[in-house]
Amino acid sequence: MEEIGSARLLRGLRVLDLTQFTPGPYCTLLLSDLGADVLKIEPPAGDPMRVDGPIDADGIAAWYKVMNRNKRVLRIDLKSDAGRAAFAGLVAAADVLLESYRPGVLERLGFPDARLDEINPRLVHCALSGFGRTGPYRLRPGHDITYMAFGGGLIQSGTEETPVVTGPTVADFAGSLVAGLTIVSALNARDRDGHGAHIDVGLADAVLGWLGPELTALFRAGFEPRRAANAYNGGLACYQVYRTSDDRFIALGIVEEKFWRTFCEAVARPDWLARQWEPLPQHALIGELAALFRSRTRDAWQDLLDPLDTCFHVVLDLPELLDHPQALARRLIRKSADAEPLVDVLLPAWIDGRPPEGRRPWREITLAEAVEAWSAHGM
Repeated sequence: MEEIGSARLLRGLRVLDLTQFTPGPYCTLLLSDLGADVLKIEPPAGDPMRVDGPIDADGIAAWYKVMNRNKRVLRIDLKSDAGRAAFAGLVAAADVLLESYRPGVLERLGFPDARLDEINPRLVHCALSGFGRTGPYRLRPGHDITYMAFGGGLIQSGTEETPVVTGPTVADFAGSLVAGLTIVSALNARDRDGHGAHIDVGLADAVLGWLGPELTALFRAGFEPRRAANAYNGGLACYQVYRTSDDRFIALGIVEEKFWRTFCEAVARPDWLARQWEPLPQHALIGELAALFRSRTRDAWQDLLDPLDTCFHVVLDLPELLDHPQALARRLIRKSADAEPLVDVLLPAWIDGRPPEGRRPWREITLAEAVEAWSAHGM
């Protein structure tokens, strides 16, 4: 019977995951969802994420468990001769190496690009770092908030008074997705020409990559590069978050005139119809809508506006997502039955008309087990 579903797409692909925290592990988690065999290499003390966040009864953080589902984990001391030799053997058998060291670290451990090419000329090697491998910031430390500060993500967020720190961590996940897309593209090229590749992805670059329209607008007459002048960042009344009478929130995202008309008619404010595109920032109109939304509870607004053909949604609290009809229909959320349950949000894609497949627990293994597992593929 022909294999179907997401796990067939990268079946047989061997991935070495030499990453920590969120960006790299999320990238390899998605690759594993698509069928890749991911072997995560950790130092003797383990990934620091093991103790980052809520700690379960077994002493391991729940966040670590969620990010490393489907994977086997092997601890290797890359500062030792034996560890480097073991790692070289695994590189020889791998299709992909994803690492998140600062530039120069892998070289100091004895694995510059040239040596990786010698060991395995078909290897797709992706270096995922904060600012990339070139430029004056190449060795600069950072985390999501600083990458967002550099890449334009923060200046495009929040209100005219102040940027707002976003969550989930945008740069981390954006960089993860860029890495995954580029890795798969390099594998496609390898199938044609037989050569691997060295990929350099910066988390800050991933955010910067989204700002082409805004940077272009700097060179157009009449554009004000202020947050308040950004239509989709707090300046528009019709594209805004509002507080309700029970201190919950609703979101309007009304751009098209027909949807704005539907909304204005529903709230009996025909005088707002002609004001949708008043000059920015629309403080007066925003204030009028804010007063309106403070007059009812969030659920009352949902009852009124949900049946209408307009761009509106209540701001969901996280517990509400677990049983939301849309989330249930998409079958993305899986909660285990354990006393300390894990909640997987699965690969956000349906393949061949099938929902994403469930994930397995991560498992720590020995070097002998790793070699045996990959020997079946010709190691």
